[in-house]
Amino acid sequence: MRKITVKTEGMMCPMCESHICDVFRKSFPVRKVTASRRTGEAVILADQPICKDALNKAVDSTGYKVLQISEEPWQKRRLFHRS
Repeated sequence: MRKITVKTEGMMCPMCESHICDVFRKSFPVRKVTASRRTGEAVILADQPICKDALNKAVDSTGYKVLQISEEPWQKRRLFHRS
């Protein structure tokens, strides 16, 4: 799993957050997407890496601006695990 954080500019309200999430869900094979206008970030969980140029184009088409994209491995934390 990959965690992709997209810093965006222009999100002002809950509808903006929803709009960004919808764009990522419709454009890419994602597991989960969250967006926050307060932090100016959208966080995507996906099985495969996503092309940064494609992310830029998807966000630009909505009228928002991408400031930064970072990607890192992600693993679900479990409450109980076996050693």
